[in-house]
Amino acid sequence: LVLSPKKEKTGASTMVSRAGALLLALAAGLGASSSPRKVTLAGGCFWSVELAFQRLPGVIDTTVGYAGGEHPNPTYNDVTKGNTGHAEVVQVTFDSLVVSLEDVLSYFFLIHDPTTPNRQGNDIGTQYRSAIYHHSEQDRPVIDKVLKEVNEKLGGKAKAVTEVKA
Repeated sequence: LVLSPKKEKTGASTMVSRAGALLLALAAGLGASSSPRKVTLAGGCFWSVELAFQRLPGVIDTTVGYAGGEHPNPTYNDVTKGNTGHAEVVQVTFDSLVVSLEDVLSYFFLIHDPTTPNRQGNDIGTQYRSAIYHHSEQDRPVIDKVLKEVNEKLGGKAKAVTEVKA
């Protein structure tokens, strides 16, 4: 995973979502310490995916970057040419006492179309593929369960083409 430098966003919606997540964490855990977990997700333009996850209660941090390719230290220009093998990704750090991996993944499948290979809306190219890059093999059964549920909801009309890798 190659992550780009974090750019601070100080918009009101970011502050509200962080405050809301903190209140939910306090209410849910009544002072319990957080239990941070990570998953890295590709679902199109990373700025849109990042913004969606910044609004999800329980998300502690998001960082955009590239994953899934062979090219070391790719730049945005490298990736947009489509020859690095990388996807645009968001590494989502979340408090598992507030939101589960299953819920994070279910939300992920609501905010992008997992049935279109190498495309999200008008964005076309391998860098816009649907992918889940997990940080622990213990997460694989949850990922498989959510993917199965997504495919069942599609009812055979289409199938999720989401790449899953460690």
